[in-house]
Amino acid sequence: MSDIIQLLPDSVANQIAAGEVVQRPASAVKELIENSVDAGAGKIQLIVKDAGKSLIQIIDDGCGMSVTDARMCFERHATSKIRKAEDLFAIRTMGFRGEAMASIAAIAQVELKSRRHEDELGTLICIEGSEVIKQEPVLCPAGTSISIKNLFYNTPARRNFLKANPVELRHMIDEFQRVALAHSDIHFTFHHEGNELFHLPKASLKQRIVHLLGSSYNQKLVPLEEDTSIIKLKGFIGKPEFARKTRGEQFFFVNNRFVKDPYLNHAVLTAYDELLPDDSYPLYVLFIDIDPSKIDINVHPTKTEIKYQDEKAIYAIIRSAVKRSLGQYNITPTLDFNQETGFSQMISHKAPEDIVPPQISFNPDFNPFQSERKSERSSSYASSFGESPRDVTKNWGSLYEIVDTVKHEQQKIDLGITPEEQEIINKSDRQFFQLHTRFIISPIKTGFMLIDQQAAHERILYERFLQQLETHQGASQQSLFPQTVNLNPVDFELVKELLPDIQALGFLVREFGKNTFVVEGIPADISSNVSEVEMLEHLIEGFKNNFTLLKLDKRDNLARTLARNAALKTGTRLSQEEMNNLIDQLFACETPNISLLGKPVIIKYSLEELIQKFEK
Repeated sequence: MSDIIQLLPDSVANQIAAGEVVQRPASAVKELIENSVDAGAGKIQLIVKDAGKSLIQIIDDGCGMSVTDARMCFERHATSKIRKAEDLFAIRTMGFRGEAMASIAAIAQVELKSRRHEDELGTLICIEGSEVIKQEPVLCPAGTSISIKNLFYNTPARRNFLKANPVELRHMIDEFQRVALAHSDIHFTFHHEGNELFHLPKASLKQRIVHLLGSSYNQKLVPLEEDTSIIKLKGFIGKPEFARKTRGEQFFFVNNRFVKDPYLNHAVLTAYDELLPDDSYPLYVLFIDIDPSKIDINVHPTKTEIKYQDEKAIYAIIRSAVKRSLGQYNITPTLDFNQETGFSQMISHKAPEDIVPPQISFNPDFNPFQSERKSERSSSYASSFGESPRDVTKNWGSLYEIVDTVKHEQQKIDLGITPEEQEIINKSDRQFFQLHTRFIISPIKTGFMLIDQQAAHERILYERFLQQLETHQGASQQSLFPQTVNLNPVDFELVKELLPDIQALGFLVREFGKNTFVVEGIPADISSNVSEVEMLEHLIEGFKNNFTLLKLDKRDNLARTLARNAALKTGTRLSQEEMNNLIDQLFACETPNISLLGKPVIIKYSLEELIQKFEK
């Protein structure tokens, strides 16, 4: 039998390696920008077309490469960063593996132009699928320009797995702003389809944060600095009152390298204990400087995960430093001479867009002899269905006659409810009972039904929102005072992508400048016990979580997220009319007995089961 084990050809090995290093256009952007940083560039330009699928171009004014280096950079494991194994434990550069250029050249058409400052001519190299097509001298500026065209052109299966352009663009913005935050001393620009998305001149860290995330962040930052024998910690954290309902503005850098570390993130969040609600997330941009020999950055192909020798001590330092900075901010507010806005804004504690005008509300139908609790309950629950309390109390019976009777009865039959039991449920004088402000008990002939009120309302709203997304007929409730929402660039692009569907649900939202939207109205089906800003932030955060965990399609995700946010919660007291209405609408649903989490909404108990319990 002949030998069957053979060495892979370099082109195939490079394509396999590319699967680890270059997963999408954003991966190539990250690797190339980091190479430009390591080359000592003072200005880096990123030019993208078709969300990186057609073109990714990086232009820098760094040190450039000689003819030999320009050719060698496309070889696997060719690097200028390390010479021996011990160098792995003293790395302070962004790249060191020597895999990025070889991997990219294996799956794209690459054109490189590079010239050292001391040379008169540069070098042009064209590569397709690891094969050098052209190499010749060329006139070009000092530095390096790399163009990546038709990414994954020779691996169509991987190209087909790329997401829509808005999704891929958001990933590129993520990678771009991470490198830009870590290197505020470098001038960055980002162009997509001929439009300049970012223009970031050299600046201080605080100014770079403001340029990236928006001018309103000038008011939100608290400086932090701590110098210990283990680490040096510096950066900015957000004031508690400016915490958002969305994640995405949390950045950790170790030796100027962005890292994802849930353990260190927890250290920051615990420092905000009793200052923030559970569903709020503070801003932070923190830099850890540590001896490279005390960490291992070679544990993940994208180098975003790091192992520490003494992570418990680092956790304690970060937590105490954040607590101390928050305490100093609360006790001694200071004048900030790095402010970029006018003196008038320095005097104000809040930015103008954050100042909410006073609102006066009254109930023209207030009856001092009526139970206050019942009035409030009816008002709150009615508002969740977009109606005024007056309309609900006057026309409760006719208001919800939206269900086809035959379908309504069929749903009950599907649940195993007999015609005699249906008659009990349908009686006009039926009585329901609320248990622990969480469940509704409905007597039937053979026993009783137990209904989870929150799961039931979520199911009702979910199916309603899905229908509105199909018909684009979501009713809106206009706000008396429109509010502006400032988002980070990634969330801004996400909302732009979702805007038609968000408007179909009843949100009145429009763009209002860079990374900003104006919310002029909300769906009429939603209770107004939270602000328009919080409502939109909840929608964004829920959408991102569902997309990551459940892989839902866009419309299903939106309907599910909004339904869970808008549904009445456990602990809400309901009147007889409100329980009546909830059950009527539940049985009108396509799937009344299954919650959005796949759990039962209705559980039926028979008299026989109860009798057996007592006989025991």
